[in-house]
Amino acid sequence: MKKLNLAIIGQGRSGRDIHGKFLKSEDNTLYNVVAIVEADAQRRQRALEEYPGCKVYSDYTELFDVEGIDLVTNATYSEMHYPITKDLLEHGFNVLTEKPFARNYYEACDLIKTAEEKGVLLQAFQQTFAAPFHDFNKEVIKSGKLGEIKQVSVFYNGFARRWDWQTLQCRMAGNVYNTGPHPIGLALDFLDFSDDTRVAFSKLDRAMNSGDAEDYAKIILTAPGKPVVDLEINNTDAFCDFNVKIQGSRGTYKATPTKYQMKYFVDAENEPRPVQKDFLKDANGYPIYCSEKLVTHEEEGTFNGTAFDVGTRRIYEMIYNKLVKGEEMAVTAEMAAKITNVIETVHAQNPMPIKF
Repeated sequence: MKKLNLAIIGQGRSGRDIHGKFLKSEDNTLYNVVAIVEADAQRRQRALEEYPGCKVYSDYTELFDVEGIDLVTNATYSEMHYPITKDLLEHGFNVLTEKPFARNYYEACDLIKTAEEKGVLLQAFQQTFAAPFHDFNKEVIKSGKLGEIKQVSVFYNGFARRWDWQTLQCRMAGNVYNTGPHPIGLALDFLDFSDDTRVAFSKLDRAMNSGDAEDYAKIILTAPGKPVVDLEINNTDAFCDFNVKIQGSRGTYKATPTKYQMKYFVDAENEPRPVQKDFLKDANGYPIYCSEKLVTHEEEGTFNGTAFDVGTRRIYEMIYNKLVKGEEMAVTAEMAAKITNVIETVHAQNPMPIKF
């Protein structure tokens, strides 16, 4: 099988510990890492040891003189994603860029337009779409077991403080830009990426971090004929036990990336209950509370793999199949642009004071 030559820009937590980890693993049968770009000299030296046969560069523009690169992974700082990806596209490179895809919807659309004009591939690294647990989330909805879906909650919460560059607005950071593309992406998928999706409510705030960007985010998304999506990305929740909860007219499902639980009832197994206008009473005429014991079903299970292994592999496989076989991709740059639109809207609704 033909392998594609790949360059990685950045050897930080994403470039090395997510992309690099996969590309150096036995699961990678499709790519040769031939170039690493990294400003830090120590990391460049380490890259020579960790990626046998690769060449290292201190600036991404040096790639412009390197022949035979089929794909560039842009794993730089968030505020660098747009300008570097734009430059790479204009020089004819296929690009996989880390999230956040862009600062705003204009930049996102500009990248898509540039890729189209240059006839190259542009992809955002939204690997949560390819995670096993999200496949199952959608299967549960499609099964009809939960009935008509009324609300979906997507909570990417935790209980921790941060004081790194991901707390600074000047670095295009904060929970919504950093973690947000994943849960916002799932939320939009539950709304079928409707063009009529709107941000019905949002609030951003600082609670525990040392910078000036938000570490608390509450977002409500709605679309005509779709369930309400309740979205949280905050660092103040010490007791959240799910990432996705789906509530329907006949049951509830909750899941983390590793396991799920579900409880629901079947209409045919429960006696119909016509409405009674008068007060309810027992055999002696005493008032009683309106309650019953439903016949219910409960299911639980685990998932094999997460966004960081299976999801990463699937994204790289999608890109390979697009470049080599011309297959359509299930995850697209257009999806990332809609995610960026929500992020831009939320920040416009909640301007944060700039302190750094």
